Amino acid sequence: MLTIRHLSKTYANGVHALRGIDLDIPQGMFGLLGPNGAGKSSLMRTIATLQDPDQGSIELDGTDLLADKPATRRLLGYLPQEFGVYPKVSAEAMLEHFAVLKGVTARGERRELTEALLRQVNLWDVRKRKLGSFSGGMRQRFGIAQALIGSPKLVIVDEPTAGLDPEERNRFLNLLAEIGEKVVVILSTHIVADVTDLCPRMAIIGQGQVLLTGEPREAIRSLDGRVWRRTIDKAELDNYRARMTILSTRLAGGRTLLHVLADAPPEPGFEPVVPDLEDVYFGRLRAQATARAA
Repeated sequence: MLTIRHLSKTYANGVHALRGIDLDIPQGMFGLLGPNGAGKSSLMRTIATLQDPDQGSIELDGTDLLADKPATRRLLGYLPQEFGVYPKVSAEAMLEHFAVLKGVTARGERRELTEALLRQVNLWDVRKRKLGSFSGGMRQRFGIAQALIGSPKLVIVDEPTAGLDPEERNRFLNLLAEIGEKVVVILSTHIVADVTDLCPRMAIIGQGQVLLTGEPREAIRSLDGRVWRRTIDKAELDNYRARMTILSTRLAGGRTLLHVLADAPPEPGFEPVVPDLEDVYFGRLRAQATARAA
């Protein structure tokens, strides 16, 4: 269990990136969902000991992760949002290099580890190829391979599926699901479908605050019978915004499809819709924005 209490961080430019974060993250996949700028990367970097919080604590199974950073990093696998590689080095050689940096100095052990990890992420057949020739999904799978060196107890992946095509995204998410059977895996993303498909527990974060935490299915169930939709002309949108709680809008066939939150049909012409995690997500963000504006 990863336990985070009262975690706060304000940068030198005055940005309040984290505001008293409290989270309990059990073994398995945990989705951290929020828009760009919500504080997700700040939280991931703090857990990974890449920056110090202003206050708060982080413990993994009772071990203080902030007290001994070198020891924490031995427990940690981290795939940051921006993961650079040497484009002219092969996957096999680069992974061996990472293994040396993580303390695997015995040549035989290192080779066995490299082979096992490349097979696990389905890159063994292309191990001699230069990393610069890899697709985005292949680079992300290589990033997971390096994150798994040392059998970490905690794996952090920050926005891992952004820019991946559907096939590579599915392959990558399946890989994360396998890893999550044994360790704590935090999936930080702004893509709602990633959390819906993969995570039995989640949190929504906005402007550095936790807005919701729990099971996605329970969060969706809380909106049963309260989400309505209607297609309108785009020119009518401001009028509806002034009168209703709009969860989301999207263009459909040149017109605007509204999702509205209400306990009863807002007006004739609206039909009920089965809610999903996207409705939960936008509802929480909208409620936060409304509270801040009040």
